[in-house]
Amino acid sequence: MTSSPHALSRIRVGSAPDSWGVWFPEDPAQTGWERFLDEVAEAGYEWIELGPYGYLPTDPVRLAEETAARGLRVSAGTVFTGLHHGPAVWEQTWEHVSRVAELARGVGAGHLVVIPSFWRDDKTGAVLEDRVLTAGQWRDLAEQTERLGREVEDRFGLRIVVHPHADTHVDTPENVARFLDATDAETVSLCLDTGHYAYCGGDSVELIETYGERIGYLHLKQVDPRVLAEVVAQQVPFGPAVARGVMCEPPSGVPALEPVLAAAQKLGVELFAIVEQDMYPCPPERPLPIARRTRDYLRTCGAR
Repeated sequence: MTSSPHALSRIRVGSAPDSWGVWFPEDPAQTGWERFLDEVAEAGYEWIELGPYGYLPTDPVRLAEETAARGLRVSAGTVFTGLHHGPAVWEQTWEHVSRVAELARGVGAGHLVVIPSFWRDDKTGAVLEDRVLTAGQWRDLAEQTERLGREVEDRFGLRIVVHPHADTHVDTPENVARFLDATDAETVSLCLDTGHYAYCGGDSVELIETYGERIGYLHLKQVDPRVLAEVVAQQVPFGPAVARGVMCEPPSGVPALEPVLAAAQKLGVELFAIVEQDMYPCPPERPLPIARRTRDYLRTCGAR
């Protein structure tokens, strides 16, 4: 049975460059930014994320004009950080974060999605550092993330939402719980990516029900269980796993999104739910039909 059309009144659905196969500021294998904006609006979405900094125009005036002309609004920017390395990386981190945060604020966004750095390269699979943090690194990660949350809110008025991600140190249910238990709820919220959490063995509904006050943002994504079993057994890095099709079109994968959205609705707060189907690389004609079908599917879940 599908939900009533008004069941998800607190959920604002959008999409992102990721769903058009965009992972990098510039890459000849990616959809051009103007085509992305045209097609995401055509597919029926009103909200988007910035994607990798430099993919969309970085002049906030121009970007605001381009999005407004298509009836689009921006929900968040995204940054990658290695804060478990402690205060030594703060200045370098802040240089990157402040550029993205300034653009996000300039186009009216309210959030900054923070993704921990990868322990292995997402293209080559090369191991970059130990996949297990020491106690000291966990402490640095928590303290520096709280600092980031305070600085971003004080200087830019944005809320950070930390994104558990495959091939990072904040990935499995155990590591996500450890991170949440070590950080201040007033400063640090979570961007729950349903696909990444399932990829790493987690149950999104259970996480929402257990840590509801920490959920500040959603990424909607599904994994193909058959492909996932293969990549886990073969220890395939995340980038090549995506190329194999581990992230799939809803509703063909897991987790089921309707229960996730229903659980999020019960939190009683306004939440963005941004569709991200990792498809890098993909032919330019592939994303739009998928985006249309996904938007139609989400309407059957009650997401207007």
